[in-house]
Amino acid sequence: MDTQQKAESDSKTLKTELKAEQALGLIGLGLMQKMQREGNSEWSWNNAEDSGQADLHSLRQRLELTNLAIQTGAPLSTAEVSHLLGARPGSGKTERGGLIARRISRNVWKLTRNDNESAYWRN
Repeated sequence: MDTQQKAESDSKTLKTELKAEQALGLIGLGLMQKMQREGNSEWSWNNAEDSGQADLHSLRQRLELTNLAIQTGAPLSTAEVSHLLGARPGSGKTERGGLIARRISRNVWKLTRNDNESAYWRN
């Protein structure tokens, strides 16, 4: 009977023990809260870098339009390429974020994927 009670108490204590990862997470969380209380909030991941909110709707539209432009091979203006790449193309061939914008003629561009970079991300 004494063995049975000991086994029960052992199983109860095992349920409340923390794994090493959980303990480390709690320590980290406590440290982050302490730093925030002291005013050292530069490590906070909740704040946007520019103190603004991300516009996820326009980001999604931009990504969908970029994919559509690549799939169709439609000619784009310099302003459209600037919007899709997030930067104005500076030369006849501009690479940014795995995309290549090639100038076909004055104010006409074609957008393609960088095959070398996309192969890297697929593996």
